[in-house]
Amino acid sequence: MINPSRIFEPQSEAEFRSLALEIAQFQLTNCTIYRDFARLMKVEQVNQFEDIPFLPIRFFKEFEVVSTPVQENPMVFLSSGTGEQGRSKHIVTDPSLYTQSYTLGFEQYFGSPKEWVILALLPNYLEQGNSGLVNMVEGLISQSEHPLSGFVLNEMEQIHARYVAALASGRKCMLFGVSYALLNLAEQGNDFSQAVVVETGGMKGRRKELTKPELHEALKQGLNTSEIHSEYGMTELLSQGYCGPDFIFRTPAWMRLVLRDVSDPKARVPEGQRGAINIIDLANLNSCSFIATDDLGKLVPGGFLLEGRVNHADIRGCNQMVG
Repeated sequence: MINPSRIFEPQSEAEFRSLALEIAQFQLTNCTIYRDFARLMKVEQVNQFEDIPFLPIRFFKEFEVVSTPVQENPMVFLSSGTGEQGRSKHIVTDPSLYTQSYTLGFEQYFGSPKEWVILALLPNYLEQGNSGLVNMVEGLISQSEHPLSGFVLNEMEQIHARYVAALASGRKCMLFGVSYALLNLAEQGNDFSQAVVVETGGMKGRRKELTKPELHEALKQGLNTSEIHSEYGMTELLSQGYCGPDFIFRTPAWMRLVLRDVSDPKARVPEGQRGAINIIDLANLNSCSFIATDDLGKLVPGGFLLEGRVNHADIRGCNQMVG
């Protein structure tokens, strides 16, 4: 068994590739669905980084994707989708890995949660339940150790009051929310000029879909703030990326993107060209760390740009077109 602590240790590129190979072989041995898929791709074992197969994300809707034994009453995350194929299911056999991943990822981008009052606008995720995003934000709220931090449903006036109180207490304030809820807040006309706003995407059929630039511009105007940040994550992963005003998503050291050709899943797309996103998430040790998503993107210096969805892919809340 691989020691989970190795995942979050500083690594050179060579060390990352070596650990990724080790995890890939471990999961090919222990994850039935991943092994069966790899065999269909004529892969029995991987000897070099470029040979690692990526499991199509839709498999999480149909199968239990696990590489370690499932204990009684495990933590289970469900996607927010309600399409014909149902919700994706991610069985998290070691919740401590998720806590480490989202905490370290947040700290690398925003600093310690203890510096913040975190206000969360995630009504639909709370309603549907079993949300990895809610679990993450709940954990960050707890780590902030401030009585003003918490989830707010539809009490828009209460949000502004908490924001003002947070600044008065000497804390920075973060608004963490799904896009349509943040737009609803923006229409109230209150000033949030000193808040850091993090949108998680997703209109959930409640409002007109917008491109990232359109959404960010609407939020900046309505909240009277100079910039908006975005979070990129999904039910099937245990790590997240974040972007700021430049729309370039940065990922933590244990998360990487590899772009594939839309028409040939084995062909790789170089930096600067558009392709479908494959994600390596080493924190997903107990499930599958190598996932072929339905998102399109482009690798650029410092990170990646989101550029929409693969044709015919299900609409998902965490992804919106850029540009």
